[in-house]
Amino acid sequence: MSLPETFLQFGSGKFLRAFTCFFVHEANKARRKAGNIVVVQSTAHHRAAALNAQQGRYHLWVRGLQDGKTIDETHVVESVSRALEADSRWGDVLETGASPDIRYIVSNTSERGYELFSEDRLPTHRPRSFPARLTRLLYHRFQNGAAPVAVLPLELIDDNAATLKRLVMQIADAWYPDHAFSAWLSTGVVWLHTLVDRITIDPPSGHPLLAQDPLLTVAEPFAFWAVEAHPDVPLFDHPAICRTADVMRYALRKFRILNGAHTALVCKALPLGLSNVREAVEHPETGAWLRTLVYEEIIPAITGEVDEPEAFAQACLERFRNPFLDHRLTAIAVDHETKVRIRLMPTYEAFLHRFGRRPPLLSEALGIF
Repeated sequence: MSLPETFLQFGSGKFLRAFTCFFVHEANKARRKAGNIVVVQSTAHHRAAALNAQQGRYHLWVRGLQDGKTIDETHVVESVSRALEADSRWGDVLETGASPDIRYIVSNTSERGYELFSEDRLPTHRPRSFPARLTRLLYHRFQNGAAPVAVLPLELIDDNAATLKRLVMQIADAWYPDHAFSAWLSTGVVWLHTLVDRITIDPPSGHPLLAQDPLLTVAEPFAFWAVEAHPDVPLFDHPAICRTADVMRYALRKFRILNGAHTALVCKALPLGLSNVREAVEHPETGAWLRTLVYEEIIPAITGEVDEPEAFAQACLERFRNPFLDHRLTAIAVDHETKVRIRLMPTYEAFLHRFGRRPPLLSEALGIF
């Protein structure tokens, strides 16, 4: 018996294929009946055509370390029922969005995906930005009398749900002077904050599966999805999903420990000629330096503000040692000054405020003497 299409997903890239699509697939395999996903491709790539040609199936190759063991598994993911290209099949996107079976709208449109375009000032037949497209789709759903849905934005943006809701409400006020629709958006639609964490990469060019599956996706074993808990949104159960009243506790943990450690490694390891994260973590000098930084300076500065920081730090250090992942320090170093200001300086200031002294290794990384 085929499952209904319960998810409308804006985004067809490798992250979502290794994240939402895979989790829904695993839930269905476990007979939790999460439903199927309709993927909307918004960019000029050909992933929608490839997904349809493969009846929504593709391979996910999971490789890395987990709990001290090497994981090397290949899965055939089957949760995507069909894919729609937004520009050429916008009418089909609207009709799918109005389906009574659709219960969740998921998006991952990058940090710039919330930017509005001048063309979106008026309700055109085919909106350009994601917030404008979402507004048009939700209005079509409202007009057709379908029930409100849950919107789960996966973009790594602070207060992602509140930010997206504010943009949609702003567009709706300009396009549709209908107080009933605004009320439906504000109190009917459920906007859930989220935090996502999983590293995905392109497969090696010579992998034998690429000849039959151009959508082959590679991901690390670690996966974490914090979703704001809501009594009216019974999201399916999955080991990677954490329902929480406060997503920001997990966002703070990720930014300060995982992202902060990455940026600190750039400060310490690049001047020593080291090239990637794994090499830096396994190096006798920088590896010991990083562990001391994480456990004696970063974690003490945020203790009480996040959940299970030590366990998360241990998982991060294991992820950094992934033998299958070439995470270049030069890639992390892009926009380095901004990352230092956002990822390291708040931890330095928190440590100084909490303990009344400067953290020596953070001071070294920041060049504060």
